[in-house]
Amino acid sequence: MNRQNTNSENKGKGLNQLIRFGMVGLFNTFLSMAIYNLLYHLFGTSYHFANVMQFIISVFSAYLLQSTFVFQKEESEKRVWWKVLIKTYVSYALTGLVLTEILLTLWIDVIRIENYIGFLVELGSRFGVNMTAHDMAVTVAQIINIFFTVPINFLLNKKWTYRKGKSTKQISNE
Repeated sequence: MNRQNTNSENKGKGLNQLIRFGMVGLFNTFLSMAIYNLLYHLFGTSYHFANVMQFIISVFSAYLLQSTFVFQKEESEKRVWWKVLIKTYVSYALTGLVLTEILLTLWIDVIRIENYIGFLVELGSRFGVNMTAHDMAVTVAQIINIFFTVPINFLLNKKWTYRKGKSTKQISNE
C-alpha cells in the first residue's frame, strides 16, 4: 500500500511538473518567437541568426523559470547552479539549435512550405500583415518545430538536467 501511495504521488508530481513545464514553455515560446520575429522581420537578420539569438535568450529564461517553478530543489538536494545552467544549454542545444536548424532547413529549403501556405499570406494581408510567402514560411516553420522540440525538451530536462544525483539520494536516505 505504501508503494502504491508513492507511485501515485510520483505520477501526480510528474503531471504537475509537466503542466508547469508547459506554462514556462508557453512563456518562453512567446519570448523566443518575439525575439526570432523581431530580429528576422524588423531588423532584417537571417533566420539562422535570429534562431541562435532567440535560443541564447530563451534558454537562459527557461533555466531561471524551470529552476524556480518546475524542478525546484529539495532541502536535501545539493544542486550547483552553473552545472544546471550548462546542462540546460546543452539539452536545449540538441533541440533548440541542432534539431531546430535541421527542421528549419527541411521546412524552408527542402519542402519549401512557402508553396503551401498562400492562404496564410492572403489571410495575413486581410489583417494588415503583409508578408511574402517566404517570410510567412520562416514564421510558420518555427511554430511547427514546437511540436517536435517541446516533448523532447521536457524529457531531457526531467531525466538529465534536473535529475537528482547519487549524492542527493544518499543524503535523503540517511
